[in-house]
Amino acid sequence: MKKMLINVRKEELRIAIINGNKLYDLNIENKKFIQKKYNIYKGKISRIEPSLNAVFINYGSKKNGFLPIKEISKEYFDKKTKIKNKNFLYKGQELIVQINKEERNNKGALLTTFISLIGSNLILLPNNPKINGISKKIEGNDRTELKSYISLLNLPIGMGLIIRTASIGKTIENLKLDLSLKLKHWETIKKKAKKNNAPFLIHKENNILIRTCRDYLNKDIKEIIIDNINIYNITKKYIVKIGKEIFINRIKLYKKKTPLFVHFKIEYQIENIFKKQVRLPSGGSIIIETTEALTVIDINSSKYTKCKNIENTALNTNLEAVEEILKQIRLRNLGGLIVIDFIDMLLIKNQKIIEKKFKKISQQDRAKIKINNISKFGLLEISRQRLNIPIKDLHYYKCPRCKGNGIIRNNESLSLLILRTIEEKILKKNTKEIHIIAPINITLYLLNEKKNAIYNIKKKQKKNIKIIIIANKKIKSPNYFIIRIKKKKWKNNLYYKFLNIYIKKNIYIYKIFKYFFKSTKNNLIKITNLLTLNIKNIIYFYQKTQKKYLIKIKKLLNKL
Repeated sequence: MKKMLINVRKEELRIAIINGNKLYDLNIENKKFIQKKYNIYKGKISRIEPSLNAVFINYGSKKNGFLPIKEISKEYFDKKTKIKNKNFLYKGQELIVQINKEERNNKGALLTTFISLIGSNLILLPNNPKINGISKKIEGNDRTELKSYISLLNLPIGMGLIIRTASIGKTIENLKLDLSLKLKHWETIKKKAKKNNAPFLIHKENNILIRTCRDYLNKDIKEIIIDNINIYNITKKYIVKIGKEIFINRIKLYKKKTPLFVHFKIEYQIENIFKKQVRLPSGGSIIIETTEALTVIDINSSKYTKCKNIENTALNTNLEAVEEILKQIRLRNLGGLIVIDFIDMLLIKNQKIIEKKFKKISQQDRAKIKINNISKFGLLEISRQRLNIPIKDLHYYKCPRCKGNGIIRNNESLSLLILRTIEEKILKKNTKEIHIIAPINITLYLLNEKKNAIYNIKKKQKKNIKIIIIANKKIKSPNYFIIRIKKKKWKNNLYYKFLNIYIKKNIYIYKIFKYFFKSTKNNLIKITNLLTLNIKNIIYFYQKTQKKYLIKIKKLLNKL
């Protein structure tokens, strides 16, 4: 029996679907992150890239959206325009676009002009007449019955639609009502687009609560348990609005003191989503690693010792891992290319058993999944549609020390790298000084263990160049900075280098320095000493040097 649990906090809203005491699906909405997928904007072409066969769209976000030419509707190809390219598009041209994929890392959002308006029972495609059909997950008599409804819906010319799985058991009147609402919605979108100039947000997709009620409520859900009275009332109203009145009596308000997710024993299961290694019940484990291009999943038998031979051990561990892998993929919102490294199985029939089970369980997933056969190396490649942003992207940020590598360089290796860089900088002409700003442990290692090596570098080049090593407790290994100061332009060089390296990270210091150095240039050499100081020391420094600037400095600090 499946239940929907809705847990509300100030910072986030969590919706879990459980089957017994096992977590089946999870959706989390964080107030700091605003989901933009399926939002509709009026944008304009900012750049045309024939080499990519695409255009970049300014739709109001910091990063421009990426719109492939194949995703542009025919209505936007105007042959009468004066400024043309091979596709008859021009810079500044306005288009109505929808977000297909969210912004991720350095990539902008993927856009389309083929709009999809999602309803409870169907999806209206107002400018894509080529698609007219039924969800692939609907089979048998239900498919035949719903297919007969399409011709009775009186769909306007030039439009398409997809009948969703939620429409099973619904009457033609339910579908007509849903269609009429979506047609009105499309008219509203067109009116808004005409009135406003690009970039402009025309339609914002519903919040997580409404989306979940619309997409997940089906016959399998026997109870909806909510721990907040306001959300309880909102849910009831929305369920009536979308025509799912049968669920009204299944909604219950949770009043116990024990937190909702703790009561149903799923809090620890949610924590597993954030772990790299997930244990299997029999003693085996799976390790999940996500990279820029793909996700890799490795299966280990670990402590699994129940079987008599290695072939049975491999088969049983792999079978157990299949269920957990598909569950973790679904819960973590993993998408794109996923490669699974199964434990090697010698018998081909065992490989077929794994493939069959994988395909069977994957049918429960809402996302589209394409599955390959297990290769001779024991690898299974799958491609999964990314429905939402991965859970880790919402709750984690890249480590500033290792830059996401997971490992850092040891002191000896890092010191040798610094020495090689010093040697390279010394060879350049007009070098007056070289300043090395490094963590305390690296600085101590260089001064104690590599003092002779630094001296030999200077001696070998026969140049009178100062090498200054500055310890900074705020910089953590493996981060370091090397500043090369030229003979003629050493003042400006040091000033700009300091701004680029250090002050950009400390905006309040940047504003003070920017103002101060407009009027005085006598104390530029002391900048290097300030690297180890905090803000109180900096104010003290100015008291000693330029008292008249102190009041203005304090005003700047108060503004920040």
